[in-house]
Amino acid sequence: MLAETTIRGIGNSAGLTIPKDLLDRQHLEEGDQVHLVETEEGLLITPYDPDFEEAMDAYEEGAKTYRNSLRALSDQ
Repeated sequence: MLAETTIRGIGNSAGLTIPKDLLDRQHLEEGDQVHLVETEEGLLITPYDPDFEEAMDAYEEGAKTYRNSLRALSDQ
């Protein structure tokens, strides 16, 4: 889908509106936090948090390494 919007001044910042049907399809609503990611193609607006993905990767690696210790702790 191609949607067009206008950047508007909001105090000392700027903002844009996103059409409701697009918000509905992306399961977003007013107050949701999104991340702005610069790409070679332009600006990506996403609810995906790259820092969270990095933290989950670290957790998964630790969970594999210390599997036996975590199992022993869960039995207590």
